[in-house]
Amino acid sequence: MKITNIKKFSSVISTALLSAGLWLALSTAPVAQANDVSLTTDLQPPVCDSIQVPPGNKVAFHVYARGVQVYRWNGVSWDFVAPVAMLYAASKYFGEVGIHYGGPTWESNSGSKVVAARLAGCSPDQTAIPWLLLRSVSNNGAGIFNFVTYIQRVNTTGGLAPATAGSTIGEVTEVPYTAEYYFYRADN
Repeated sequence: MKITNIKKFSSVISTALLSAGLWLALSTAPVAQANDVSLTTDLQPPVCDSIQVPPGNKVAFHVYARGVQVYRWNGVSWDFVAPVAMLYAASKYFGEVGIHYGGPTWESNSGSKVVAARLAGCSPDQTAIPWLLLRSVSNNGAGIFNFVTYIQRVNTTGGLAPATAGSTIGEVTEVPYTAEYYFYRADN
């Protein structure tokens, strides 16, 4: 990739993350620190067969996400750029526990982080982004994301690329979405 293209892409990402951050900052969701709430650990998500977690792993916790899926118009179609979302302990978006952004990466308020790679997906709702199974490729820091092996994204709403064409090449748009993320650890 040419340096000028990298600079343009970095500029697009920076603009998208800044505006998504402003959108999230202006949301009306109450905010609490992770130590003010308890994370759900006893639920199993309803999932498609294609995104089942392999045996030997169990749900460690689950969070609710609210944010945007960022897309850029390439002149023919919308290219996915990155997700930007806040993560919450409660279904009414209470008890902020971290953020989710490109990579894909999930980072807790306590500083732990997990980066994952997509393994499989399914689309039970054609009006929303797919449900996913992701495998952890790195974990950093002590905290809730330490030792995570797999992640499932389920119960998604919104987030699909616009059905209409963009106006100019490089145009960035943000599409609101919600999802639930289930984080698994090895069953030791």
